[in-house]
Amino acid sequence: MENTKYAVGLDIGTTKIVAMIGRENEYSKIEILGIGKSKSLGVHRGVVNNITQTIQSIQQAVQEAEGVSGLKIKECVVGIAGQHIRSLQHSDYITRPDSEEVINEGDLDKLCNQVYKLVMLPGEEIIHVLPQEYKIDGQAEIKEPMGMYGGRLEANFHVVVGQISSIRNIGRCVKSSGLDLAGITLEPLSAANAVLSQEEKEAGVALIDIGGGTTDLAIFKDGIIRHTAVIPFGGGVVTEDIKEGCSIIEKQAELLKIKFGSAWPGENKENEIVSIPGLRGREPKEISLKNLSKIIHARVVEIIEQVYVEIKNYGHEDQKKKLIAGIVLTGGGSQLKHLKQLVEYITGMDTRIGYPNEHLAGDSDTEIASPVYATAVGLVMNALQQQKRNATIKAGATTLQPQQEEQHDPSDDNLSNQEHIDTKSPPKPTEPPRERKSFLEKWSEKLKDFLDNAE
Repeated sequence: MENTKYAVGLDIGTTKIVAMIGRENEYSKIEILGIGKSKSLGVHRGVVNNITQTIQSIQQAVQEAEGVSGLKIKECVVGIAGQHIRSLQHSDYITRPDSEEVINEGDLDKLCNQVYKLVMLPGEEIIHVLPQEYKIDGQAEIKEPMGMYGGRLEANFHVVVGQISSIRNIGRCVKSSGLDLAGITLEPLSAANAVLSQEEKEAGVALIDIGGGTTDLAIFKDGIIRHTAVIPFGGGVVTEDIKEGCSIIEKQAELLKIKFGSAWPGENKENEIVSIPGLRGREPKEISLKNLSKIIHARVVEIIEQVYVEIKNYGHEDQKKKLIAGIVLTGGGSQLKHLKQLVEYITGMDTRIGYPNEHLAGDSDTEIASPVYATAVGLVMNALQQQKRNATIKAGATTLQPQQEEQHDPSDDNLSNQEHIDTKSPPKPTEPPRERKSFLEKWSEKLKDFLDNAE
């Protein structure tokens, strides 16, 4: 099987690392060819804190996926999350020299480039620049300004910012594991691709991805991402609380949470008790399930309330910004019993659990359709889309080369220079028309160059 036929997503989480290989079948559904997972050592709250251990964990997951699928993994798309990610709203404008000309791609890129130059805190860099709506000469709520006339082009942007060193560390781990970096994407966006329908994104929805170390939030409205946030708590702190509260070891606490845990204390009777084997000849421990769910409930309420504050910050209570489709829960932490009911009770919003099965081929393993793999499935989808784009660009390069020479726009040259800032060869002036790259793609190219030069 050729390399172009399949793609790989690598989800580097706090509790587990997942390598997933997938391809698109004839019905445009994702067929999972292999999956490998390993315990994530060296990652704390989404941030790498031990390079060597993280490399070993990545290699283990990749080898397992290769063994299952019989394929060799050369490159992957990696998801980034972690407590260092934050987002902000920003609006900017450009004044066009000739309002008699229609707005073209160069104008949009010029506007985006301007946002990219915003001064951030030391050590931070802009990862995503996502345009919301445009405004032309004061006319608001324009979704697609290409081809329109106007002198002043404005836009509101959703800007996602991250700690440059944390992202470079992830890049370094991937490269040192013997893989090429095909792209980097924000994990809440990947999970959203896998579990949300277009109708939900239009109506307004909050995706809450509860992982081991962090809880990621992505809010969509009118089909556009409006707000992202990372809460530095996840399922791991719940396990930690059970461990402390019941004086047991972590492995037992995790098992207790999965098997008997509930987010709603009213469910358990006072006399329901579970017995846990003692350590090395000690007496077994008896734990009341009522007590267990009280511990879980306290921490989960805290996490949900923090997420709800972020939803309110977005402006959910404003009539125009109302999230009609409510909340979608995904990630490993969403499997906690009665969590859906608790979220509905705290927020008063409709809630469902998000499974990535909508985009998966019908004969997929039920395990893969679990919320645990939502981000990994989203990353595979992202990698496949990127391959399609690259194939289109290559096809365009051969057919459109002569035309491009006739109508060469000098402003595109400046853009190319900017994009190729880190590469060694100068940009060719006869570059074919290509689909606009997202800022994250341009940025991940710069990161790849940085890592290659640092070798």
